[in-house]
Amino acid sequence: MSEQPMIQLKNVTKIYGNGTVGLKNINLNINKGEFVVVVGLSGAGKSTLLRSINRLQDITEGDTIIDGKSITNAKGKNLRMIRRDIGMIFQSFNLVKRSSVLRNVLTGRVSYYPTWKTTFNLFTKEDKQKAYEALQRVGLADKVYTRADQLSGGQQQRVAIARVLTQNPKIILADEPTASLDPQTSRRVMRDLKMLNEEYGMTVLANLHSVDLAKEFGDRVIGVRAGEIVYDGKMSETSDAVFKDIYNGGNGKEADDE
Repeated sequence: MSEQPMIQLKNVTKIYGNGTVGLKNINLNINKGEFVVVVGLSGAGKSTLLRSINRLQDITEGDTIIDGKSITNAKGKNLRMIRRDIGMIFQSFNLVKRSSVLRNVLTGRVSYYPTWKTTFNLFTKEDKQKAYEALQRVGLADKVYTRADQLSGGQQQRVAIARVLTQNPKIILADEPTASLDPQTSRRVMRDLKMLNEEYGMTVLANLHSVDLAKEFGDRVIGVRAGEIVYDGKMSETSDAVFKDIYNGGNGKEADDE
C-alpha cells in the first residue's frame, strides 16, 4: 500500500436544496491500495460521501481530488477520463436485467469506446476475453449467456464485481454491496472485493452496515455521524466501544443519505 493519496476530500460540504446537511466540512485522505470501510447509522451520510467522490452528485463547497486531479472542477472529456478510473458497485446491483451476463460485464468497457460502437455491441475480441476472464475470477464463467434476471442476488452482485474488474479502475466505491444478501453470500462478495484490492491493487472504499464484515475485511475504518467523520483509524486498533460510540453517540438527527 502506497502513502500517496488516491482520494482527497478537502473541506467538502454538501447541503441539499431543502437545507439538509449531507456532509459537513469533510477532510479525508485515502491512500493507494487501501481497503477502507465506512460505517454509521442509515442516514449518517455514508452514501452521500461515496457519491460525492465520483460526482454522482455535486458538492456545495470544497474540492475532491482523484489521483492528483480535481474531479470537482473537471468537465467534458477530463471528467470522463477521471470517472473511468472509478468503479461503482451498488446495493441494487445496477444490471440490465434483460441482457446477458456477458453484455452486462462488457459495460465496464463502455468508457473506452465511442457511443455508436457500444450501441451496436461492437466490442473487441480482447475485451470480450477480458469480460470472460473477469467472470472466471468471480466463479461465474458458466453464466456467460444467462440473462441477468435469472441469477440470484449474490450472483448478480458478483456480475457487478466482474464488470468493475473489466473496467480496470484505480478505485472501487461500494455502496452497501451486501445489504440485500444473506451472510454467507455477503462474505463471498466481500472476498471478491478483497481480491480486487489485493491482487489488482485497486483502492476500495465500502459502506457497510455489518460491523462483523467491516472487522473481517477492512484495513481501516471511518465512522460517519450526522454528515461528519467522528472516527478514522486502523481496524486492528478499533475496539468494540468505538463502534458502539459511532452508532450510539449521535442525537438522532442524522442527515438523509439520499
